[in-house]
Amino acid sequence: MIAAEFEPAIRTERRRSPRSPISLDAKMGRGGLDRALCKVTDISLHGAKIHTYSPLTKGSMIWLTLPKIGQIIATIIWADDYEAGCQFREPLDDHAFARLTGKTLELA
Repeated sequence: MIAAEFEPAIRTERRRSPRSPISLDAKMGRGGLDRALCKVTDISLHGAKIHTYSPLTKGSMIWLTLPKIGQIIATIIWADDYEAGCQFREPLDDHAFARLTGKTLELA
């Protein structure tokens, strides 16, 4: 019989701001040109999760054009087939987030 003390890991939230599930049609490209359609399925002040029709590479820079907001420069943080997470070069402001999601951020 093996005995050991077990202490569960405390999960800390890695995200800097709350995420909001969403379904937005957007465009993305490189060099400032819109080249492909994508769908934004999750968004926060600092980044988004996107679904694409072509694979993306971790570390690449994209220009994401969001409805009601316009073009945002982002870096691909992780990529898995046709899904990727990106971090915005400059965070969205609260008003832009509200225009996209229809939600206001709760202050803690």
